[in-house]
Formats: sequence, structure tokens, C-alpha cells
Amino acid sequence: MATKVAGKFDASAVATPANAITVVRILATPLMILLIVHLQVSWVAGAAWAAVASTDFLDGWVARRQGATTSGAFLDPLADKLLVIGALAALAGVGLASWLPVILIGGREAVISIYRSAVARHGVSIPARPLAKLKTATQDVAIGLILLPLTGLHHLWIGHYVLWASVGLALLSGAQYLLDSAIAGRNRLPAA
Repeated sequence: MATKVAGKFDASAVATPANAITVVRILATPLMILLIVHLQVSWVAGAAWAAVASTDFLDGWVARRQGATTSGAFLDPLADKLLVIGALAALAGVGLASWLPVILIGGREAVISIYRSAVARHGVSIPARPLAKLKTATQDVAIGLILLPLTGLHHLWIGHYVLWASVGLALLSGAQYLLDSAIAGRNRLPAA
């Protein structure tokens, strides 16, 4: 049961409006993949992507207003990963994108997820860094550019350039998380 104090949910709450939006994003992922596979570059697929991708900003906005929760901190990045990697894999599967960006982004997400799980066992929560948020937004834009007919049919290279920029941001933000971890670990060690 979600506990609400002074208009904000307790950090341990699970049933919150922000989490409900996140669950909708997770449930929409298979439908989005089907749209990409069957419609490929189309106004319907592009509009559906814009709607689903925009819910990431909506659930963040709701969470900031009503209180961020531990469950939301876990579910939100999971929804992002499922949605983006699923859409990119679908695009690569139908030949609209290369598999290499999918592999690089997927590999980064796997490494950072393992890292977050490892530090979570020690009671440490890793909030999303601004660079990681920019990475996600850039991935969303790249997928949208590939799906929309104006760019996807006539200027596909634009979507590909933005996708490769998102790969660079993914690798850079992943390195930033790991470097932060190394520095934090070094600072906890006793001086020699």
C-alpha cells in the first residue's frame, strides 16, 4: 500500500502514479516492437514511438512532484532499457539500423545493470546522471528519426548519425558510472 505524507509518496511505496506510467511503458514495449516490424517507417510507427517515448519524461515529472520511490528507481531504467533495446533490435532486424549500435548499447546497459545490482546489495542507490538522461533522450530521438517517413525514407542517415551519437553518449556515461565507482571505492580505503 502506498503511503502518502504531505502530498508525497514514501520512498518505499510501490503503487504510485509514476510507477503505473512506467508499467504501461513496459507493457507497451512488445506492441511497439510489433509496430516497428510490421509498419517499419510510417507515420503510425513514428507517432506511436513519440507517444511511448514521451512517457519517460511524464513518469519522471510525476515522480518528482509526488515523491521518488525505490521501486521507481528500479522500474524506470528497466522500462527505458526494454523499450530502447527492443526498438533498436526491431529496427536492426528489419534492416533499418545496424546491429553494432544495438550490441554496444545493450552491452553498456548490461554492464551498468550488473554494477547497479552489485552496489544495491550494499544499500547504495545509483541515480541517473545527466549524461545518462541525455543518452536516453538521444536514443529516443534517433529511433523516432528512423521511423518517421520524412527522415526514415529520404534521409535515413540523419537517424543513423543521431544513433551513433547516442552510442557515444552511452559509452561515455557508462564509463562515468564506473569511474565514479572506482573513485568512491578508493576513497573508502584506509590511507597507506
